[in-house]
Amino acid sequence: MKELISATAAYSAFSGDIAQGRLSHAYLLHFKDGMNMRAVLKIFALRFFGFSEDCADGKRVLNESYSDLKIYPEDGKKFTADSASALLADCVLKPVEGDKKLVVVSGFENTAPIIQNKLLKTLEEPCEGVYFLLGTTALAPVLDTVKSRVKTLTVPPFSADDIFSALERKGHNSLNRAAAENCGGILGVAEGMVGGGWFNEVSDAAEVICTTTDIADAGRVAAKYGDTKYKAELLSAIANTFHRALAEKVNGGGEGKVSACWRTPTLIYAGWSIDKAARDLKFNAFFQGLLYDLMLRIIEENDKWSKLQG
Repeated sequence: MKELISATAAYSAFSGDIAQGRLSHAYLLHFKDGMNMRAVLKIFALRFFGFSEDCADGKRVLNESYSDLKIYPEDGKKFTADSASALLADCVLKPVEGDKKLVVVSGFENTAPIIQNKLLKTLEEPCEGVYFLLGTTALAPVLDTVKSRVKTLTVPPFSADDIFSALERKGHNSLNRAAAENCGGILGVAEGMVGGGWFNEVSDAAEVICTTTDIADAGRVAAKYGDTKYKAELLSAIANTFHRALAEKVNGGGEGKVSACWRTPTLIYAGWSIDKAARDLKFNAFFQGLLYDLMLRIIEENDKWSKLQG
């Protein structure tokens, strides 16, 4: 992960702020990989303090025992009102081991609006030497009042080749290439595909969904796959399947099973629709209904273009 992150514009911008002595008092790191969010925040923390991962203090940062680094919430838990109270109490304490302290919040997308509001004054006017780094997998759940008080750094999805190289560094696996090409640029998803044993299940489901062109069949298909444990992964696989189909249409290299089912404008529309479905999923939408609505809108869009184009 370090190799991937250190090559991003977000990391370069953060490093530049440090090198030029113009650190913002608060940063919002937009990084879609929730599985690796905490690890990435610690990579930024190492850069903040100027430590290498091999030095003694760097190792303390990575194991979360460095006194001037506070990471909320506890690993595996959500950022609650109690967490916010603890954070605010900690912010009034001066740095112990150096001249600056970094307060990190991982999974900020899960923070309730009332709790986000509780942090506004501190984010805008932190105590001397105190800086914030908030990690979120999505921008929509973050209040505009929070966004206005932070500098946003966005890490876009990685290329398939970058993901493949990262997987290969961890160990060769015959699934590495397929996972890299179907993970939507999210390393954590690719790692789950390789190690979780669910890759074929999700891929097969995505193909069925992406080749369902009759409204009469949409309900049955949505019911069949609506109870999957891999909701986000299935949406990602659907998005990638439609994206490959669109590339076939645009590049003119022949049509595959999916691309033959849809008009080109429909495939473009499908990408937007899946993004909306992914946002809705963040708010705990009923997945079977979400899938049905997604399929219904894509089928109706295709019918519209079929009538227009003849």
